[in-house]
Amino acid sequence: MLQAAGLILIGLIGLVVGGELLVRGASGLAIAARISPLVIGITVVSFGTSAPELAVTVQASLADAPALAVGNVVGSNIANILLILGAAALIAPLTVKSRIIKVDLPVVLACSAALWLLSLDGRVGRLDGLVMVLALCVYLVWTLMQGKTDPDDVQAEFTQAVAAGTEGQGGGAGRLFKQALLVAAGLVLLVLAAQAMVSGAGDIARLFGVSELIIGLTIIAIGTSLPELVASVLASWRGEGDIAVGNAVGSNVFNILAVLGIGALIAPGGIPVHPDVLTLDLPIMIATALFCIPLFFTGCRITRLEGGVMVGYFVAYTVYLALGATDAAFTRSFEVAMLGFVIPITVLAIGFSVVQTLKRRRSDAHARCTDVRQSLAAGKKDSASD
Repeated sequence: MLQAAGLILIGLIGLVVGGELLVRGASGLAIAARISPLVIGITVVSFGTSAPELAVTVQASLADAPALAVGNVVGSNIANILLILGAAALIAPLTVKSRIIKVDLPVVLACSAALWLLSLDGRVGRLDGLVMVLALCVYLVWTLMQGKTDPDDVQAEFTQAVAAGTEGQGGGAGRLFKQALLVAAGLVLLVLAAQAMVSGAGDIARLFGVSELIIGLTIIAIGTSLPELVASVLASWRGEGDIAVGNAVGSNVFNILAVLGIGALIAPGGIPVHPDVLTLDLPIMIATALFCIPLFFTGCRITRLEGGVMVGYFVAYTVYLALGATDAAFTRSFEVAMLGFVIPITVLAIGFSVVQTLKRRRSDAHARCTDVRQSLAAGKKDSASD
């Protein structure tokens, strides 16, 4: 028990330090390479912080522990949306860029739905894994091309950032190499620290006889999501909201396409999917992604209040899993309270916020049209007087 607690403490310290190095390096890469921080978050940071999930899933697949492999990915994706985005929004309200709404969120929804469909036969096979990896390659190439060519994303956003970032520094190659070293050091430290933390937490959980699937959905999922949590919270604290949002959303894509895809390719016969995952956890994972649509739509930002609601839902989901694992007598009462009270109130509140946003946008559009008409009328009057 003491050894496991020590591993958890060492892991947490390493995650904080590694997250800081990763955010610093990723921000520097965005400036030195003239790539959008959003793209850096979706690619470099997301892949690096998904490395613990990949290590756990591959190891679980080879060790014939499929419930741990799938539970790790599904639980991490739920944590990425509810816990990580929620916690980052509690630090500072997050502005959501139009690219997230138009491109990346639909990609997450498509990947989540595709995973559920591929799992209906009770297994993610090797052919399924190959399709996932190829889809990831297409997504990465397209994302990088967009980040390099979109003038709104590069020129307008980075003119001042490049000038500030290059002031008082050496040559461009030297800056790029230094920031790349910071990213590499941060990634290595994050992976090692997450492995230590997960190992200790897993040992403690097994002492209480918790099932493999529950361990994957809770202890392992939260542990392997800690790199994303630390990176996103630190990015939010430093004002790098693009990296915070892009990291959380991009990690979901990587977890499905890369982590499960590679795991299915490596595991003999693919990865079996537990029936409980099909009926409960995968639908919840899809629902959390759908939950983001009205949140992102209302003003294209996540407020502190909305972040608190997201964290609250994650806590409720974790409590529900814990109650189910221990066969608590009041598990049914908890289900009724969530389904009959908490969730409907949240849906009504979000719906009200969407309606208010539509009214505000309609009012703003009407005001702009009125200004244009007045300007045209004034121009005609001036022409007539001339």
